This record gives sequence, C-alpha cells and structure tokens, in this order.
Amino acid sequence: MTSRPASTLTLLARLGFSELTSARQTIEALDATPGAGGITEHLEVFGRAADPDRALRALQALLDRHPDALVPALEDSEWMRRLVRVVGASEGLAQFVLRHPGELRQLQSDPGEPLSSEAYRADLVAAVEGLDADAGQTALRVRYRRHLLRLAAWDLEHPDPLAAMPAVGAALADLAGAALEAGLAVARRTATFPAAEVAATRLAIIGMGKCGARELNYLSDVDVIYAVDAGDGVEVARAVEIGTRLATATARSIQEPGIEPPLWEVDANLRPEGKDGALVRSLDSHRAYYERWAKNWEFQALVKARPLAGDHGVGEGFLAITQPLVWDSSQRDGFVEQVQGMRERVTAHIPADEVDVQVKLGPGGLRDIEFTVQLLQLVHGAHDDRVRQRDTLGALASLADHGYIGRAEAAEFSGDYRLLRVIEHRLQLDRLTRTHLMPRDPERQRSIARATGLATTADELMAQWQTTKLAVRSLHEKLFYRPLLSAVAKLPDEQLALTSDQAEARLAAIGFADPARALQHIAALTSGVSRRAAIQRTLVPVILQWLADGADPDHGLLAFRRLSDALGETHWFLRMLRDSSGAAQRLSSVLAASRFVGGLFERTPEGAAWLEDDAELQPRPLTTLLDEVRAILARHAVDDDAAAKALRVARRREILRIALAAMVDVINVEQLGVALSDITTAYLQGALGIAHRYGDGIEFGIIAMGRYGGGELGFGSDADILYVFRDAGAGDDAATMAQRVVTRLVAVTDDIRLPFELDAGLRPEGRNGPLVRSLTSYRAYYERWSLTWEAQALLRARPATGDEALLADFMALADEVRYPAEFGEADAREVRRIKARVESERLPQAADPARHLKLGRGSLSDVEWFVQLLQLQHAARVPALRTPSTLRALAAAADAELITPRAAERLRAAWLIASRVRSAAMLWTGKTADALPLDRTQLDAIARLLAYPPKSAAQLEEDYLRTTRLARQVFEKGFYGS
Repeated sequence: MTSRPASTLTLLARLGFSELTSARQTIEALDATPGAGGITEHLEVFGRAADPDRALRALQALLDRHPDALVPALEDSEWMRRLVRVVGASEGLAQFVLRHPGELRQLQSDPGEPLSSEAYRADLVAAVEGLDADAGQTALRVRYRRHLLRLAAWDLEHPDPLAAMPAVGAALADLAGAALEAGLAVARRTATFPAAEVAATRLAIIGMGKCGARELNYLSDVDVIYAVDAGDGVEVARAVEIGTRLATATARSIQEPGIEPPLWEVDANLRPEGKDGALVRSLDSHRAYYERWAKNWEFQALVKARPLAGDHGVGEGFLAITQPLVWDSSQRDGFVEQVQGMRERVTAHIPADEVDVQVKLGPGGLRDIEFTVQLLQLVHGAHDDRVRQRDTLGALASLADHGYIGRAEAAEFSGDYRLLRVIEHRLQLDRLTRTHLMPRDPERQRSIARATGLATTADELMAQWQTTKLAVRSLHEKLFYRPLLSAVAKLPDEQLALTSDQAEARLAAIGFADPARALQHIAALTSGVSRRAAIQRTLVPVILQWLADGADPDHGLLAFRRLSDALGETHWFLRMLRDSSGAAQRLSSVLAASRFVGGLFERTPEGAAWLEDDAELQPRPLTTLLDEVRAILARHAVDDDAAAKALRVARRREILRIALAAMVDVINVEQLGVALSDITTAYLQGALGIAHRYGDGIEFGIIAMGRYGGGELGFGSDADILYVFRDAGAGDDAATMAQRVVTRLVAVTDDIRLPFELDAGLRPEGRNGPLVRSLTSYRAYYERWSLTWEAQALLRARPATGDEALLADFMALADEVRYPAEFGEADAREVRRIKARVESERLPQAADPARHLKLGRGSLSDVEWFVQLLQLQHAARVPALRTPSTLRALAAAADAELITPRAAERLRAAWLIASRVRSAAMLWTGKTADALPLDRTQLDAIARLLAYPPKSAAQLEEDYLRTTRLARQVFEKGFYGS
C-alpha cells in the first residue's frame, strides 16, 4: 500500500504536474465519483497538456458543476485528449465551456481544418438571425467562441505549429470579419431609422493591420475604418449619420460588457484624423483626406487594408481610392527616414521594465520584422506590383522571389516570424487576454513552452526566444537601414524606364559623357530573366545616380559591369549590393573616382566584399603578410614562376585593400604610408626568398631608403633600396652571386599589371656606382669617400629584408655615418648647396615650381630636406631625431625646440597635402603624377578624392598653393636663413 502513492507521484511528475499531492488527491476524487470513469486510466493525456495541473482543475470544476456534460467526454479517450489539451493551454476557453457546457460537444470529433471565410460568416449571421440586440449580442459571442474552441483544438494538436500559424491567423481574421458581419446584421435589423434609409445606406467595414492582412492573433484589437456610400433615396449626410449609428451598434455587440464577456476591442483609431476624426466618412470624404492631408504613417497602415464586412462594393471603392496613393507614398520627401524614425519611437516608448519581455514591440520582436517588410514593400512596390501583398509572410516570399531581399534572409525572417507569432498566440490563448509580454514566472513560462510544442521547459523556451530576438534585430538593422531603400524611394518613376527614347538624354543630363555606351552597359547588366538580372534591374537605377555623383560616371559604369561579369551569379555580391549598409554606394563611389582601383578590381573582384566591413579594409599587419609570404614559398618550393605569380596576386590584393581603405576614409595618409611600406617589405621578402636560391653561400640584405625607409610611401612611389651582401665562404664569387640575386630579384618582381619599381639610385656614387656592394665595401667607401648627400640619404635607411645579422651590421655602420658627432657650418652649407642645385637642375623644364608636388616650393622636398638638415646637425645629441620618418622627426624637432610648433605645423601640413594629392592623382588616373594639374576636370577629380565637395578644383588649388607658400616661408627662413 505504501508504494502506490510514491509511484503515482513519480508518474505525475513525469507527465508535467507541479502540484503533485493536490493532483493525486483530485485524481483519486475523480476516480471515486460515480459515473466519472477511471481518470487514472487516461493520465497519459495530461502529458501533452501545457499545464496539467490547470487541466485537471478544469475537469474537476466541470464535473462539480456539469457532470452530465463532462462524463461522456471522460469515457471517450480522443474527446478527453482534445479537451485536456485545450483547457490545459487556455484558462479562457476553460471558463467558456464551464459557462456553456454544451459546447464541450465541439471537441467530441476532430475539428478538422479551419473553415472558410464564407462558412464562418454564414454560421455567425445565422446564429443572430431574428434576435434583438441583447440576445443577438450573446448569441454572436457564444458562436464566435465555439469556433475559437475548435480552432484552438486544431492548432494545439497540429504536429507542426510553425506551419499551422499562417492558417490560424487567417482563420482568426476570417472569424473576426464574420463577427463584424453578424454584428452589423443585428445593428441593421434593430436600427431606429426608417428601414428604406437603412437599406440604402451602404456601409463597409475595412479591416486594417493584422486583421486586414489575415494574420490576426487569438486576442487582439481589430483595427477598422468605416466607409459609407448613399444609395437611392438617401442623402450622403444622412447616410453618414445612419452609418455612424450602425458602426457604433456593431462595435457595441462585440466589445461592450454583457452576459457573455466581450470578444475584443473594435479599434477605429486608424481612421482619418484618428480619435478626433469622424467615425464614418463617405468615399468622397476619404478621397479628399488621403489626397491632401494624410501622413506617411497612414499610408503605411493602408498596406494591409481590405474589405472585411458590410458592403463589398463600397469596400472595393475605398481601396480604389487609397491603394494608388499608398504605393506612391514612398516617393515623398523623407519617407524612408520617417518610417525608420517611427519604428525607433515605438521602441523608445516601451516602459523600461517591459523591454526585455516584449514579444511584439521590443528589439528583435515582431514589429522589427513587420516594419522591415512593409518598408521594403512600400519602396519597391511603388514600381513593382508583384510585391504588394497584405500579409507579412506572403510579402517576404514575393520580395525574395523578385530579388529585393535574399532568399536566405527571407527564410530566416519567415522562420523567426512564425516562431514569435506562435509564442504570441500561446501567450494570448493562455487567458484570452490581449498581451505581448512574456511572463517572468518560470511556471507560466513552462506552460507557454509546452503549449508551443517547440519546447518542454522554461529554459528551453527562453533560450530559443533570446536567440531569435538577436537574429531578428541583426537582420532588421541590416535591411531596415540600408541606403538602397532611401535611394530607390527618391527615384522618380521615369528613372526606372531606362530603355525609353529619352534615356540617353537623361543619362547625359546627370553626367554621362557617352550615354549610348552607358545604355549598352545597362542592357548587359539588366537583360534576361535570371535572378541576377532581376536584382540588377533594381540596383542599376540607384547605382547610376551614385556613379553620376563621381568624377567619371562612364568609367565607373564600365568598371561596375566588368566587376559584375567577373563575379557572375556570386550570391554574396548581389546580396551585398542590395542589403549591406552602404557597400553599394561605396563601390559606386570608388569606381567612378579611380581608374587605378577599377584596374585592380579586374584582377581581384572579390575585394568588393571588403566594402561591407571596415574591419576587412584595415591594413593587414606586417607579421600577417610575412606569414602569407612564407606559406607561398613553402607551397611553391620547386616552382619559382608559380611562387612569383602568387606573390604578385597577394601584392595586388593588398594594395587594392589599402586603396579602398584610403578612399572611404578608413585610414589616413600616415597609415597609408606604413601599410604600403609593409606590403613592399613582404613582397621583397618573398621575392628575395626566390632570388636568394641563386646566391647560396652569401648573406644578402635589402635596405629600405627614401620614403620607403621612412614608412611613408604613397600610391605610385618607387621603392628606394640598397643591396648589401657579405661573403660567407664564397670567396671571389660572392660579388657575382650577389649580382645574380639582384638580377633575379628584379625579374621576379616585374609586374606588368601593377608595376613595381626598385630604385637603387641612393647607393654610394649614385647611378655611377656598383649596384650591389659588400658590407666591407660600404664601410671602406663611407670611411674614405662618403659625401654629405650620402650621409643625408642614410637618414631614412632601415632594414627591409634579408639576413638579420647582416642588416644589423649595416645599420650600425649607417648610424656612424648619418648621426655625426660634429656637423659644422661647412657641412650645412654643402647641404644647402646641393638643395639649391636640385631645385635648379632636377625640376622638369617648364614645370611650375609652385605646383610641383615633389620638388616645388614648399613641397615634399622642402620639408624633407629641412628635417634632414636638423637631423644631421642634432641627432647625435637628440635621440628622438634618429628616425627614418619625416613626420616623426619633425615632431621630435618641435619637442626639442629646434623649430617652433607653428613652423612645424606649417611644414607638416604641406607634406601631408602634397602626399595626399600625389596619391590621389595616382588613384584617379592610374599613373604617377608629380605636379598639381592645371586641367580643372583633373583637379576636381583629385579634390573629390580628398573629400572636397564637387566642383572644388579652385578650392583645392587655393589650399595647396597657400599651404605650400607658408611652408616655403618656414623653409627659407630655417634652411637658408633668409
């Protein structure tokens, strides 16, 4: 006798009961009730109930009050299973059958699929036939809940609740429409107006929101708008008056207190002017309002509008008035931004203590999905009626089918939406209350989890919900705020018809120099029935606008076509252009601004993906670059040509990365110099790894010089270097082997696509001296023959690549030469003499000294020579000056008070603007340029690359000339003493 209670408690716990002792007592009492049958024999049915304890209590209450109605159900296992499932998930429906025990019969048989809209309407109207207002109200509500009971039973027993969700939402909306139709029938029959006038008053009830979209909740407000038209024998004003009474009476039959509790609230606040507006308007009044006064949010609300009850003709008339306006609304100024702001305001107004439990309004909730889908619909539906669905899931599918959203994103949103809606349904079914808040009580969470059929514990449900919220919020932010939406919304209708006779004129008007060729590119991008062509048809009009904002739209479009052809049907490329936050606009901007980048994209089209993520545009550290170089050499250890090709590909790829980063302001000119220098070092290390195989037996090294040595390279800069070797047992053949290494190195680094210039002109004796020397030879030369300019050149020397011991020994030798303990006035005069000679002899003939970026007045040369003279004079006693970087040495000189801060800033500004202009000129033309252009088109293009607004050629010219003029004044005073 003692083991039975224990075993029963164990079974109850396994089935999901929480109140074990109470449940056992209730079961024993039911078993002992005459005629009730053995409840113990059916205990397994409670294992499928959301809340077994609540289900058991409901059975006890029914047996206590209506034993005759319940006993048949207890004797039928299928009936009992269905009943336990429903009352275990819904306290509200348990109370309904307790009030109306005869309705238990609705669960005796399989409820089957939800009824059609017409069947619901016919049954509810029949239920109120011939009844007065009070009796009709009760009959309507009971009949509505009868169908709700059967629908809940079907929903809760469905093997796939996510798949069932759309059908449940549609049935609930149809049932709501039927209730309004029945309520209106009672209102017409009991109206106090003359019957002929009532009959002539054609009132339509327009469903809005979820009801209009046929995706209603179990317990939700039903948003409506009333429209009326006058038939024969009644004036419009009289029809509005009667219609208002009918609308009021209809709502009263559904929402006012009565014998049977209200169903839900009939909410007419979406009508024109909201609560302050007339409840019922004529069609003409609606037309006047929506054409003149309606706000953007009102058109967004009308996306889901459909005739719900009443006069169908008037309902269709309402749609005929409003729908064209709805799909034109996205072209209003600021429409997209207003919709985005409205969503943000909704989130901001959620009470702080509800944010983390909001299933509907909170971040990652249903509203994020609904707002995103509606905004996409409104923007693209203006030009494509295929995406004008009312329901969220249908709209998502259509947007994906026609290329406006990725299939993966649509599938993810669809799954998340279904899950959130199932959770919302179970929350509302729980007590038949309008709520969107997840309960904080773990027991209630467990009940909701079990009711969903997707989880069995509170923890499982909460984990699934949190994961879904994060995914929804992430996708919402990506799609809802993408710039393409604003851009498409701003396009006039004719911009999408690019094959009309006026297309060339329009292209010419926005800046294309060869509109006929542009049309050929457009046709190639958009022709066909492929998904790619469909997506491009949406993208191209917007991209044309962005290209037109650039300096060379024609080249930009050509480069975009080549890039699209190269990437073909690559899913990420089209997805990035359509969905990313700014990548399409960035790509358009760089293609229209840079021939250099366009050429690099031809070899590395996948680099377009970096524009989506600033982290991908960050320069890769030198250590990472060197790791890749070593991997390439290891992979192609016996194939020099393959290794050299792989190195060239890697260099082009990284220079493209840096070019893009510079153009979209991810890096500044100083970071650019370091990044390009690191790429050069990695490339040289790889090339030397190949070439050094031809010099086995010697130590070999490369010394970075000039701007490369200073880590201040720009686009198009040569790599100044010195070659050094040391005999390690090779004897007299060492020099021959070293020369062979250099020859092979030059051959390996030859790149027709992206030239790589190695310049050894700063070696001892300049171009008249040996190309490569031994360390011993360098030492002998510097000790006996070194000239001042050679010591000056060594100021920017640093190790690049090669044997570390050799490089260290060379740098020790360089330090002895470049940082002299004594540097007298005669030495300084020699530096000044050479600088004056450079200015007079090396400046190209007919070049304007004020405009030459490298050798002109106040340009790079002035700043660098000024700093180098200070280094020669003071680096022996000021360690901070011992740096190959011009800018760091300039800062150190200011810190050491060798130059005033104001003078240092003028020199720095001149160096920066000259460096930036030089790199921008290379980006623009793909060719090295050493002078500020005179051509205004060229100058404007360079100005745009420097972040000036369009048509800023004169401003850039003025800024450059003023900045270098001020720097020249500092230079002449400090360098020449004049």
